[in-house]
Amino acid sequence: MAKTPAKAFEYIEPIGARVLVRKDDPKRQTKGGIALPDQAEIPTITGRIVTISAQVENDPDLPLRQYDKILFHPKNAIPVDFEPDNQLFVVPAEDVVAVFRREAKDDED
Repeated sequence: MAKTPAKAFEYIEPIGARVLVRKDDPKRQTKGGIALPDQAEIPTITGRIVTISAQVENDPDLPLRQYDKILFHPKNAIPVDFEPDNQLFVVPAEDVVAVFRREAKDDED
């Protein structure tokens, strides 16, 4: 009896108050143009939200949306071995420190 090949996963959905983030590539050059060796890379903790959990989507106190660029604390980020470059991480919403926006949020009060 021949085994059928296992299907590869196509989608990752975070559960609870978590977001799936694609980490930005680490910097290999300073702003002044000095090339850095691999051991001296500046740790990158920014990335783009790929998808958010239903809990985060329905929480009005969490201003996180898909495709937002964020700054996050990497300590509790869980790497996801889903792609060859392994740049995906499941990050708890409380570890998101900042969201980069092009314009200020309007107060609705």
